[in-house]
Formats: sequence, C-alpha cells, structure tokens
Amino acid sequence: MKEKNAFHVNGYIGLLGAILVLIIGGYILWQGANANSVGLVILGIVVIILDLVFASSLTIISPNESKVLTFFGKYSGTIKNSGLYMTVPLTNKQSVSLRVRNFNSSIIKVNDLKSNPVEIAAVIVYKVVDSSKALFNVDAYEQFVEIQSESAIRHIASQYPYDSFDEDTEEMTLRGNSTEVSEALKGELQERLEVAGIEVVETRLTHLAYATEIANAMLQRQQATAILSARKTIVNGAVSISEDAVSQLQDDLKLDVSQDQKLKLINNVFVSIINDHGTQNVINTDDID
Repeated sequence: MKEKNAFHVNGYIGLLGAILVLIIGGYILWQGANANSVGLVILGIVVIILDLVFASSLTIISPNESKVLTFFGKYSGTIKNSGLYMTVPLTNKQSVSLRVRNFNSSIIKVNDLKSNPVEIAAVIVYKVVDSSKALFNVDAYEQFVEIQSESAIRHIASQYPYDSFDEDTEEMTLRGNSTEVSEALKGELQERLEVAGIEVVETRLTHLAYATEIANAMLQRQQATAILSARKTIVNGAVSISEDAVSQLQDDLKLDVSQDQKLKLINNVFVSIINDHGTQNVINTDDID
C-alpha cells in the first residue's frame, strides 16, 4: 500500500457549478412540463439526479486531517490539504487525524541485561504520516502503536543493565544513559511502526526503578559502592598528603627523618584523615627528662 493523491477540485467552484447545473436541470424540467414533453421532463430529472450525485462528493477537510477515499472497496487516493473540495462521487471518505499524539505506557516489569527485575515506563510521541498505511495495513493503528511500544520497551530494557557498579567501565546503563536509551527505543519503535505509516517524533523514559522485591537490597549495594568509592578517594588523598609532609620535612626543613619516624608520621596522617571520629592530640614525652 502506497499513499497517493486523490482527484479533487476546489469545492467552492464545484459548489457553484452544482448550483448552476441544478438551475439548468430545473429549467429543463419546467420547460418539459409546460410543453408536455416527456423527453424534456426525463432529461431534466436525469440532470438533477446527476447533479445531486456530484454534489454529494463535496467534502470538508480540517487542518491536520486527511481524507482517505475508497471507490467500491478500491483505494482511490488521499486528500491532505484543508478546505472544501469536490472529488470523485460515490466514494467512501474516512478521516484520519495527522495531529501529534502522546501514548503513556503503563509501568511494566522486565529483567534487565543482568536479570535484575526493574520497573520501566515511557512516553511515545507520534503522528500519522501515511494515512493509507494507517487504515489498510493494520487493523487499528492506535492499538498497534500501544502494543508495539510496550514490546519495544521490554526489548530495549533487556539490552542494558539498570546500573553499573564498576566505575572503571564505560558500560551503558538504563539509569546513567537515559538519553541514549531513549534514542535506541525511538529507532527500534520506528522500524516496528513503519508498516502502519507512523512517524515516531520522540520517546522518553518516564519511570525507571528496581522492582520492589529487590529495591532495598540494591539501595544498600549502591550505598556500599558509594562509601567504598569515597574511602578510595580519601586514601589516595592521605597518601598524597603523607608524601608531601615527608618531602617538606626533608627538603624544606633539612631534617633527617628516619624510616621509623616516616612510618609514625604516615600512620598519624592516615588516622587523622581516614578516621570517622575526631582525633585527639597526643604529646610525645618520651625524650623529656
């Protein structure tokens, strides 16, 4: 099925022509009745009937709407321009909205790439670009969009992990790369809806969370990962501070620091920085008489 333009003319000109032909047909009928001419009467009736048949082809098309014409079951074409038009008579005219629409999917549960159950939902923004495909290629294109959207959401969610607990990897995740995931969902959904003449304008994740049965465990895991990451940063800082302290004592103050003193200094720095609780000052009196 491929969309094509249907034959149509300006409706106002067609309406004026229909009125003119109706007047002519009425005049012929009147002349035949006065002259007792059966031929003129029949001609006048035929002209009026044909004029009414052609007048029935007048159709009004609203903005962002199209009319799909079928002539005795055969697709005749589509009219997309808004206004009043006269087209082929005796055609069935079906209206299709070309406006942008939103579909909010329900929250569905699906396993991510690492088999963790997650809850996910998305909003799909779409519009009809091919009216003939939307009417004739699928049964009901609105329901088709809903079913295919949920199927695509399930498939995309299973291609990525919800989150990555390894900071050294650049793995794409549902939580950390929502924009890329939305673009992947848009691309897959566009392929699925091409058969229905639908253009996907935008997709956006509206809900993303671990399923309730593992939410608490995963929250604790995230907190533990965050604590370990913070501890790693603190240790790296403590090592850098210790190195700077020893270097300044030896180079700037020209002090001869023994290996044991270096270890004590490093130990004190580590304790004061890494300890969660406040440290207390201790005065060393070993060398005082």
